[in-house]
Amino acid sequence: MSISVPKAPGTRKAEKKSQKGREHRRGLTVAQKRNLTGWSFLIPASFLIFLMNFYPMVKAFILSLQTGRGANMKFAEPLWYNYQRLFNDQIFILTLKNTFLYLIIQVPIMLVLALILANILNKRDLRFKAFWRTIIFLPAAVSLVSYSLVFRTLFAKDGFINDILQAVGILDDPINWLGQPNTARFVIIIGLIWRWTGYNMIFYLAALQNIEYSSLEAAKIDGANSIQTFWYVTVPQLKPMILLTAIMSTNGTLQLFDESWNLTQGGPAHQSMTMSHYLYEVSFQKNPNFGYAAALSYVILILVAILALIQMKVGDKRD
Repeated sequence: MSISVPKAPGTRKAEKKSQKGREHRRGLTVAQKRNLTGWSFLIPASFLIFLMNFYPMVKAFILSLQTGRGANMKFAEPLWYNYQRLFNDQIFILTLKNTFLYLIIQVPIMLVLALILANILNKRDLRFKAFWRTIIFLPAAVSLVSYSLVFRTLFAKDGFINDILQAVGILDDPINWLGQPNTARFVIIIGLIWRWTGYNMIFYLAALQNIEYSSLEAAKIDGANSIQTFWYVTVPQLKPMILLTAIMSTNGTLQLFDESWNLTQGGPAHQSMTMSHYLYEVSFQKNPNFGYAAALSYVILILVAILALIQMKVGDKRD
């Protein structure tokens, strides 16, 4: 039997100092090394995000409070002059109306079509599913400039659409699709639906893969038809994905530029122009005004944020 002899306080202190000295000589602990590795990856990425995103946003806001040209920029009097000017600008008000018209008409039609197509293409007994999915998604992979040029050719006064409509007796005379306000807007809406329906369909298809097939079979056993099964069983389980695609489509439409620029050039007389197209025009064409353009960009940002917040509040039904 061994008897432990208590050590003197001075001896304990000496041992602790010796242990600390050995740890110090060994270097960093495993936890410290992990933390250091994490920060070494995080800091450069955070710096780049700040430099490329947040710093330009701050500079743009400061710029939106200024007037002048080039190196002669100075703060406006009053500071909110550019924002005040926006709401007295008839072209901006027109582009705001156009953008919301595209949003209200195109987004619901596109998302409903995407949802229906995804449900059809998710059927187990459908043949050539991969082929049909590829065909419907393919427009999303086409260059914006390329498809805009094709649509301009199709909807030209002597284009294919007028030829077909005249051949079947719907039209007597060709329509100047891109030269009239309502038809020009209609062409943009058709182009948006054609290009982005397949893109959103892929999101719904991915979500449908996570739905238990047994729940659909149970609904059919209970006597529900295809429409009732789709509406009462499938759609409720797709709500998170529907909310996501609605937010993305809304944000994209509020920032719409390519179709307005390539399809109609904003014409006739700004009647089909979007806010982002007008932002480009104010920034780089027709007597550029960067302060005024920066204010316009912040109005678009605020609209995007407000609508996204509303959609999230409406779509989030959690207790």
